[in-house]
Amino acid sequence: MSQTHSKSRQKAEIAFANAQSQFFARNSAVEELDSLVQAREEKTRRLREVRLAKELKDREAAAASLLAKRAMTA
Repeated sequence: MSQTHSKSRQKAEIAFANAQSQFFARNSAVEELDSLVQAREEKTRRLREVRLAKELKDREAAAASLLAKRAMTA
């Protein structure tokens, strides 16, 4: 069962399909950018956690070293 439409309807259908394609392409691009931003934020969070843990470990090591030196001189 084939439907025949007027030329103006066919043009409107084509224009709508093109507009829809652009809309979906834009949404896809936005989703991709959102995904990249989320991945970057997650990586930044992980790196921050690692850095803070290392800084804490370094501070604890420095404090332990100072305590050891004080104990040796006392």
